Amino acid sequence: MPSGKQDACSSSLMKQITIVCDGSSLGNGRGNPRAAAVAVLGFKGLWKAVGVYLGNATNQQAEIAAATVGLENLKESCSVTLMSDSRYVVETMGGTWKRKTNHDWWKKLDAASKPHQITWKWVKGHDGHIVQEVADSMARKMAELGYVDNDLLAEAAAEIGVVEI
Repeated sequence: MPSGKQDACSSSLMKQITIVCDGSSLGNGRGNPRAAAVAVLGFKGLWKAVGVYLGNATNQQAEIAAATVGLENLKESCSVTLMSDSRYVVETMGGTWKRKTNHDWWKKLDAASKPHQITWKWVKGHDGHIVQEVADSMARKMAELGYVDNDLLAEAAAEIGVVEI
């Protein structure tokens, strides 16, 4: 009886998606931080940026949220290469690091991850990686603004051009 889910044998039929994500918390750990998370989703070289304003959250929570928002924006099960400059996210989701805090945030990321086949990849931040630079600058900008500006995200994604990574 078919379950409606893709099995491992049909993974070649799944869409190949790249997600590059970043989170930012201005005032991390002090007073009243303003945090935001952005994911830039790529399919066949075309890019779309999505984000969420988190308000009072840490850098680590914003990094987890960035991966979550990227995966939540996929409309079907996909084969995903998810790139983050957060070793915390990549190593934890890869099973190398133990979850000691932020359990509610991890639970949301686990749920968003479930339908997909994901390869977790660390990418060095602030190192000229065109898509990572967009994710970083937009996460910082949304944290500064205190809300998500979808027009700004669309412009930033358009400026990447057609690039496959």
